Amino acid sequence: MSELADRIAGLSPAKQALLRLRLQRQESVSAKFRDIPRRGDVGPHSLAFAQQRLWFLEQLEPASPLYNVHAAFRVQGALDAAALQTALDGLVARHEALRTTFAAPDGQPVQVVGAPRPVPLAVVDLTAHPEPEREAACQRCLAAEIRRPFDLTRDLMLRALLVRLGADEHVLLVAKHHIASDGWSTGVLWRELSRLYAAAVAGRPPDLPALPIQYADYAIWQRQWLQGDVLAAQLAYWRDRLAGAPAHLELPTDRPRPAVQTTRGAHRGRTLPPALRAALEALGRQAGATLFMTLLAAFQTLLARYTGQEDIVVGSPIAGRTRVETEGLIGFFVNTLVLRTDLAGNPPFRELLGRVREGCLGAYAHQELPFEKLVEELQPARTLSQSPLFQVMFILQNAPRTPLALPGLTLTPFRVESGTAKFELSLAVTATETGLQTTAEYNADLFDAATIDRLLGHYQTLLEGIVAAPDRPIGALPLLTAAERHQLLVAWNATATAYPRDCRVHELFEAQVARTPEAVAVVWADQTLSYGELNRRANQLAHHLQHLGVGPETLVGLCLERSPELVVGLLGILKAGGAYVPLDPTYPRDRLAFMLEDSRAAVLLTQTRLLAGLPAHDAHVVCLDTAGAALAPESPENPPCVGTADTLAYVLYTSGSTGQPKGVAMPHRPLVNLISWQASESRLSRGARTLQFSPLSFDVSFQELLTTWCAGGTVVLITEDVRRDPARLLHLVADAQVSRAFLPPTALHMLAEAFQNS
Repeated sequence: MSELADRIAGLSPAKQALLRLRLQRQESVSAKFRDIPRRGDVGPHSLAFAQQRLWFLEQLEPASPLYNVHAAFRVQGALDAAALQTALDGLVARHEALRTTFAAPDGQPVQVVGAPRPVPLAVVDLTAHPEPEREAACQRCLAAEIRRPFDLTRDLMLRALLVRLGADEHVLLVAKHHIASDGWSTGVLWRELSRLYAAAVAGRPPDLPALPIQYADYAIWQRQWLQGDVLAAQLAYWRDRLAGAPAHLELPTDRPRPAVQTTRGAHRGRTLPPALRAALEALGRQAGATLFMTLLAAFQTLLARYTGQEDIVVGSPIAGRTRVETEGLIGFFVNTLVLRTDLAGNPPFRELLGRVREGCLGAYAHQELPFEKLVEELQPARTLSQSPLFQVMFILQNAPRTPLALPGLTLTPFRVESGTAKFELSLAVTATETGLQTTAEYNADLFDAATIDRLLGHYQTLLEGIVAAPDRPIGALPLLTAAERHQLLVAWNATATAYPRDCRVHELFEAQVARTPEAVAVVWADQTLSYGELNRRANQLAHHLQHLGVGPETLVGLCLERSPELVVGLLGILKAGGAYVPLDPTYPRDRLAFMLEDSRAAVLLTQTRLLAGLPAHDAHVVCLDTAGAALAPESPENPPCVGTADTLAYVLYTSGSTGQPKGVAMPHRPLVNLISWQASESRLSRGARTLQFSPLSFDVSFQELLTTWCAGGTVVLITEDVRRDPARLLHLVADAQVSRAFLPPTALHMLAEAFQNS
């Protein structure tokens, strides 16, 4: 077996499939287009499709740094700046793309290849700065340089900045425009810059092989080849593949999407261990899939879990160098594939990986269609707030990187943030000797850094779960990190705190009465009740109820309209040791009848005007609006506490929407816990006013009343008519100087509308 055959046999099934696809593409190219010829004139010439799209984007947002591509290195040793200049100039002389400018004489863009000229190499000397300040000053210089836009009509597409930090220490920044370069080009640039610099230092000619073609030759060939049957076949595949695809991926964001998409970006990263990479590669081999396919399937699973969508579309770059003549060129060849995956049915991950594999192989077989032609053909719904077809990018960088190596010098990467993002989110995974490095570039106007950190953590947890159980349904795979699980299950449940566990609700109220007896406890229209007065009236009622047999576990109906009698009745029942049962007078008679019968209320507190509307019942009736004579002889002092903290405080009935209403019984202890917690969290100031909005039959009413009183605040009572009229309620809130309200969203919305209309 030949060496080539041995190498092919050693490839994974997925890589063998990719090789077959590439060979089939080459065989399908007609003889006319099998070779890319050199052009016979100097131009100008049409742009390649990828260039054209980037040129149009530049016209929409001129002077933008979004498509600046940069890399920086710390250089230690005796750097020869003249040799560096010679090497940079040699790159521009060798690669026409770097000295190509763009014009639009008739509104249509063309590329014009210029003569070789010196590369701008600015030198900034920071050695005069105090040493502790040099790094910060260097960062500022680099940040300003990478944000400086290229002028496509006249600039070289390559420039450099050299920052001198010391005699033998520099930082070198090389910046390019994306219209003349891509990721593959960067490897070509470093390799050739290394050899050109070495030759210049040694004083000898560079030994680089001649280039078979230039980028403009490729652009002409691409436009001639991609038409007719070739174009039709490509378009047919992608039309079918993307038919009915969702227009947007509804990622949850930290802030609303602006009306016009912004490009302010940032980066976050995370390192994954080597063992995880090895396990993922092994899983992929079992399924005949590449590492890219496995990581993509996991990422699309993560997006599905985040969005709740089952049809996930992401973009992914592909080198676009399907012709051998292009492999040594610097230029913009990269294409973007739209990778769509159906995650419906909650499949096991192994099954999903098969779906992703088939989708990727189909996309690779039809990769020659430029993304810009695809957008032009599909004409997806466009908005200024999101990019078309996809908003999230996925990238795997697993090809060996060519480092910049200059003889006699030590170079280490120097990170500089560009501050830009092309998409809402781009996840790049770099395969390294130490495992996998995940880097997320994100739109900082949509996401916080902490959100992206969580996403990267969830991705790692998901990958670990996948290799541990690849046959588990994707919806059951873990997402939460160990820290998040601890936070949810342990930290957030460590809620034990000191509070008066053996106290009853009304005892908290009585303690506040002792502190502020003259403070206003209740406001009702133009009437007020002080804490002392409210307590005395409630005490008299409590003694009276005890004489009627009310004590621990005795249920007392409370059917009153909103009024001071309502709150006196509630407190009086609690002080007597009983539990109140709210009976809303607006309820239908049959509902009230059921609640009275089911609760077996021994006593019913009500008002004379409501008697005619009440159903028949066996409870002893006390009309608080006419009970003054009966209550007057009773003691105004606090009755002795009866019962315990586990004695019932109230019974609230559910709405009964799924059948008969059900009584929910609540003892004092959890209510005291609630009051104590809310007092510590809200820090309600003494005298602050709370609106009593909720009906007594809703548990929120308890918070409105008791948490206010136990903090020394004032409860503002309102009539039912005012409660249902947003305009009147708004005026009352202002006139009564209400500072706190518990409102359901619908009421808040109506109140906001009333405010706008006023």
